[in-house]
Amino acid sequence: MKVSRQKSAENRERILDAASRLFRERGLAGVGVDALSEAAGLSHGGLYSQFGSKEALVAEALRHAFAGSASRYEGVEDIAHYAARYLSTAHRDNPGGGCAVAALASDIPHQGDGLRTEFTDGLRGMIARVERLLPEGEDPLSVVATLVGAMALARAVDDPELSESLLAAGRRRVAG
Repeated sequence: MKVSRQKSAENRERILDAASRLFRERGLAGVGVDALSEAAGLSHGGLYSQFGSKEALVAEALRHAFAGSASRYEGVEDIAHYAARYLSTAHRDNPGGGCAVAALASDIPHQGDGLRTEFTDGLRGMIARVERLLPEGEDPLSVVATLVGAMALARAVDDPELSESLLAAGRRRVAG
């Protein structure tokens, strides 16, 4: 049975939503085709007919995640509010709905050039968004490194108090 273009587009969006969430939650190696198919409610064939390969799906899922991040931070007017939202407990506790940079930075060096390029493009977008919020002369790279590093460390530790302290330290450093 042939799938309509509208249904195919809906399936594609559902796959990208599920894949970008799962990759951020479990890492790239922690998500197989079975989990992706199940989360999207499709067969393996339906998944592969949309993307052709897992690498192609990962690349599109990265673009999808970066686009979602860009839209979530679109209305932020200053760096203090950006840092407060980014370095929040809610963001820390929801990697699947959060920043792909913080969630996947340690996975990307082990990937091929195509995925590294997608990640680099997404990171550059984040740097550009942060740069627009900074006073002239401030270094956006150090701000982004602080944001991502604080989030990654806050997620990595098993001590809730230390995790909160890392988030707060990052907010203080970025907001001045």
